[in-house]
Amino acid sequence: MPSELDFSAASSDDPEAPAHDRIPVRSMQPGDLPAIVRIDRHITGHDRHACYARKLDEAMSESAVRVSLVADVDGQVAGFIMARVDFGEFGHTEPEAVMDTIAVDPACGHTGVASALLSQLMTNLGALRVERVRTKVVWNQFDLLGFLSRQGFRPGQRLALRREL
Repeated sequence: MPSELDFSAASSDDPEAPAHDRIPVRSMQPGDLPAIVRIDRHITGHDRHACYARKLDEAMSESAVRVSLVADVDGQVAGFIMARVDFGEFGHTEPEAVMDTIAVDPACGHTGVASALLSQLMTNLGALRVERVRTKVVWNQFDLLGFLSRQGFRPGQRLALRREL
């Protein structure tokens, strides 16, 4: 299964570099849904319109702080990142963000789009005084793990547990 990341060119993997200066990144808008679904369909081969419609609605209406972004290349949405600010769970207050999805149109792969999206997200979250960003990765998506590692992500201290019924 293809990853939902473009694994941007190594030259743009410096997490301190303002990659968003090279590729325009803006706040996600409701009208971006068709482009988001199109990109996801190219990557996954599945139409997950309902899923993204729900996620976009949550990002636009249920969150007090909008942090989801899209990157524009030549007037078209080239990629997106969906995230939310999470001020705690299980009785603990933790100013952190959760990055749910990052995806880049395969036609724009390896051009720095993912790095630009992540760079702008980190800039925005820093301004909100968010201290950490967490995400989940399928254990065998080694290219994605490598990209996130180059962007400064490290394994967290949480252990996810589940039970089959």
